[in-house]
Amino acid sequence: MRPRPRYDARMPALCRECLTQFAAGPRCPSCHSRRVAAGAELFDLSIAHMDCDAFYASVEKRDNPDLRDKPVIVGGGQRGVVTTACYIARIHGVRSAMPMFKALQLCPEAVVVKPRFDAYAAASREIRAMMEELTPAIEPLSLDEAFLDLSGTQALHGAPPAVMLAGLVRRMERALGLSGSIGLSHNKFLAKIASDLDKPRGFSVIAKADTDTFLRGKPVGIIWGVGAAMRAQLERAGIATIDDLLRWDRADLVARFGAMGMRLHDLARGQDARAVSPDRAVKSISKETTFGSDISDLDLLEGHLWRLSEQVSSRAKARGLAGRVVTLKLKRADHRSLTRRQSLDSPTTLADSIWRSARPLLTGALDQGPFRLIGVGISELTADDGTGFALDLLDRDAAKRATAERTMDRLRARFGPDAVIKGRSFR
Repeated sequence: MRPRPRYDARMPALCRECLTQFAAGPRCPSCHSRRVAAGAELFDLSIAHMDCDAFYASVEKRDNPDLRDKPVIVGGGQRGVVTTACYIARIHGVRSAMPMFKALQLCPEAVVVKPRFDAYAAASREIRAMMEELTPAIEPLSLDEAFLDLSGTQALHGAPPAVMLAGLVRRMERALGLSGSIGLSHNKFLAKIASDLDKPRGFSVIAKADTDTFLRGKPVGIIWGVGAAMRAQLERAGIATIDDLLRWDRADLVARFGAMGMRLHDLARGQDARAVSPDRAVKSISKETTFGSDISDLDLLEGHLWRLSEQVSSRAKARGLAGRVVTLKLKRADHRSLTRRQSLDSPTTLADSIWRSARPLLTGALDQGPFRLIGVGISELTADDGTGFALDLLDRDAAKRATAERTMDRLRARFGPDAVIKGRSFR
């Protein structure tokens, strides 16, 4: 067994393969790997962002080795969108949220796989457990990414945060067959940017002393939350780069862009005082699908609604959450959206309850079809108490259905997501 490396805070380089610390150089002196992270502040920084690499597609490749060397797109339907594309597919130009027909034009040889959210949630829980061994200060952003604050953990682990983070992604690869990229810096804004700099299997550092130099010349789109609409507003004001923002006073930015102006002023200077918040609340859980052709048939729509309800339920169960409001979303052929909501007597996490609450909303809106998209979600989330249904004298079978669904969950967890399939799924 290899002896534990001797950690020395003066060493500016880290081998990401064997975790040896050493004086700066292109190769690790212990294992000769070139996978080296280096920097004057490498062992002083403690705010990190970990982002799994093409997470859904990576889970599919791990679980089906036949897909390993093939371009894989997770999504579905000619008029659907790409949920995730593996890096082979990305070489062809395929990107997340791209219309499926366009993705298949760019990469006609791609294998399209329908999402398996139970499998992704299970992998996410395993990764989260590994993170919790490093620090309790974890702020999840989704199933496959999270902020971590490792401040003050060096004495506990006998190693700087950078070493523990490199060990985290190494352990993910060896134990789970999944890779991730680390961004390490002095605040959340820069850590998230850093995690995207060298994907996949990246480990990038933005030091405090290098912040101004790094940000200079970057497009404003690098700022988290500045999407296409905000970029258009900024461009009308003559702002296209971070340098342009630096020429504006805080008061002028606030006067022009409101609260966002203050955020733009601070982030353009690499200033972000937000703490990593383990209690960051999830406000809603939803899932939608776009059809290959417009649908007005109630039976087909109910089949789609059931499958979406199962996916929402799986995500809610994985997070231990239940929702008091069920929302149905429909998009007509002319792209106009309809939204309908139903408040429940008690929060639910069960697919059966979600489906039974949304189905009357669908029936009531059927005359406004045909529809090109359907979605369902839950909101007003609380902790799941293990029941997931309301006592209703008019629905004496609710408890039986809840028990049956919990039993099916246990069977799927043991034998796989396809171990038990309801007839509604085949519509």
